[in-house]
Amino acid sequence: MQGPLRALCVLILLLTGGTLHSQQLGEPQSSVLTVSSERLFTNSEFGQRILREIEAEGILLGDENERIVEELSREEKELTEKRSTMTADEFRPLAEAFDSKVQSHREGQRAKLDALARRSEEARQRFVELVQPVLIDLLRETGASIIIERSSVLLSSDRTDITDAAIARIDAEIGDGSDLENAPDQ
Repeated sequence: MQGPLRALCVLILLLTGGTLHSQQLGEPQSSVLTVSSERLFTNSEFGQRILREIEAEGILLGDENERIVEELSREEKELTEKRSTMTADEFRPLAEAFDSKVQSHREGQRAKLDALARRSEEARQRFVELVQPVLIDLLRETGASIIIERSSVLLSSDRTDITDAAIARIDAEIGDGSDLENAPDQ
C-alpha cells in the first residue's frame, strides 16, 4: 500500500512543481479547467432565486395536498358512517364515486408535482444556456482549452477549479435572471 501512495505523492509534487513553474513563466495555469455545475447553479443568484421559487411552490403544493387529504378523510369517515344504514347496492355507487374522486385528486397532485419538477429542470437548462458565454470568456481569458465537470475528475488541483470565478461573473452579468425569464433566448 505504501508504494502506490508514495507514487501518488510524488506525482502530486511533480504536478504542483510544474504548475508553479508555468505560473512563473506567465503561461496558462492549466489547459484543463474544472467547474462544479451544481455549485455554479446553487450558489449563483439565478440558481438561488429558482430554488427559492421552487421551494415556495413545493410548500404550497404540500399545503394543498394536506388540505385535500383532510377533506377526503372527512368524506371517507362520513361514507363509512353511512355504510351501516345502506344496502350494498345503495352504497356501491357512493363508494365508486369516492374512489374516482380520490384517484382524480391523486392524478391532479401528481401532475402538479411533475410540472414543478419540469419547471426546475427547464430553469437549469436555461441557466446553462445563459452561462455558456461567461464560461467561454473564462476559457479564452485563461488560455485553457477545455472545461470539465469537477465531479467527473478523480484528482485535480484546486487551482483548476473556476467555479467561484464563474459564479462571480454570472452574478455580475445575469444577476438573479428575473428580468431574463420571459426574454427570448439570446
